[in-house]
Amino acid sequence: MAFSSLQVSIVTYQPDEDNLVRCLYALSEAIEFAREEGIIYSVNVALIDNSQNQNRVRRLIELGNLFFREPTEVSYLHGHSNIGYGAAHNLTLHGSGADYHLVLDVNVELARESLAEGVSWMQANDDTGLVSAALLDINGNRVYPCSQYPSVLDLFLVDFAPRWIGRLFIKRLERFLMRQQVKAQRTFFDIPCFTGYCLLARRTVTDQSSGFDPSFFLYFGDYDLTLQLGLIARTAYLPFMQATFHQVASLPRKNIYYSWWFCKDAMTFFRKNGWKWR
Repeated sequence: MAFSSLQVSIVTYQPDEDNLVRCLYALSEAIEFAREEGIIYSVNVALIDNSQNQNRVRRLIELGNLFFREPTEVSYLHGHSNIGYGAAHNLTLHGSGADYHLVLDVNVELARESLAEGVSWMQANDDTGLVSAALLDINGNRVYPCSQYPSVLDLFLVDFAPRWIGRLFIKRLERFLMRQQVKAQRTFFDIPCFTGYCLLARRTVTDQSSGFDPSFFLYFGDYDLTLQLGLIARTAYLPFMQATFHQVASLPRKNIYYSWWFCKDAMTFFRKNGWKWR
């Protein structure tokens, strides 16, 4: 098995400090383990800040210097304002020359073996261009990063409907979020849409795409990217590439600001990829 090179991108705006520390420390441990296993060597970690807050930028640089040592390289990108989540990842998605690209959410804590597992699996399966890690929350409950192509009704049920309404559509939600496949904890292929918590992509595949569509500011860019890459190569869910997702308690899910961007980006998604109402 040959050494592979890896580009990592992490986008921050107003990150939870504890989650940021956990994310960077776990990433550094996963990189070192994969090196020890002879799977990766050359690694660049791009820490991309969208906030233009100089105190946050200084803290990000402090943490990067604390957790990453040679031969891992660290790039700091900031001062470009809040250009959106996907557009920020695009700053390093193309042209790095790395074999693989890891899109990592700042609230995700990688298991130590995760990178070694994901990259070695990709090395052995060259028909696959994009994979998602398996995720648990801090209570050990499964997080479902896969989904079928969404309908307007699906998005309403998942993000806006009261829980009692969601319970009336439990079988529909099971199908939409592919819960049975994820619960089985087996590798499965050709997932239509991924959430962008922890995605490992093959660069030869991403280079054939336009990357994240900058038309999406906060939501659905990950769904759109999965659809793009799924036309070029296979997508897969890897249960042995594991991570923990730390929900940000202070982020109001139905805050009017986030709800507005959710609806705006959802309309962009459906206009681009096709409407499905139910």
